[in-house]
Amino acid sequence: MEINVFGIDELKREVQVDSGGKVILPLIGQVQAGGRTPAELSNDIAGMLKKTYMKDPQVIVTVKEAQSQKVTVDGAVMQPGLYPLAGPTTLMQAVSLARGPDPKLANVKRVAIFRTVGGQRHSAFYNLAAIRAGKADDPLVYGNDIVVVDTSGGKSFMQNFQGSFGLLGMLIAPW
Repeated sequence: MEINVFGIDELKREVQVDSGGKVILPLIGQVQAGGRTPAELSNDIAGMLKKTYMKDPQVIVTVKEAQSQKVTVDGAVMQPGLYPLAGPTTLMQAVSLARGPDPKLANVKRVAIFRTVGGQRHSAFYNLAAIRAGKADDPLVYGNDIVVVDTSGGKSFMQNFQGSFGLLGMLIAPW
């Protein structure tokens, strides 16, 4: 991103946001940039400069290049993988990116979102069937979230049983 303090060329900088969502700026030091809009970050930087160094700083933050936020969708879906998020994305949309739940295996009543916040991993479970029916809210997923569609024990057992029975039938069939 580019940070420009109007009228002070020495403070104009192109900086990269580190993996912790922070940037380092002259006079100020480390500033949290991740999860902030350019306008919010501009206001924060102006406020920090105003405290000690300037009367009324005008700061403009411009995003020069953005790396796509990604979500991992795993479990009983048709195409598990890592998918880019294009703007706000709900749980239903994230599962759709993976071509939807696997009709043979998925337990759509138990879908987990795993999220790391402040170094702590959190999880929440959702009922995709209730969301589809409009009986529950469709939560937002964020970059670096992991969505896991649970496998139905009964469906998994039946699929394994059918595969085994077919093989067993071939083994005991009369020749």
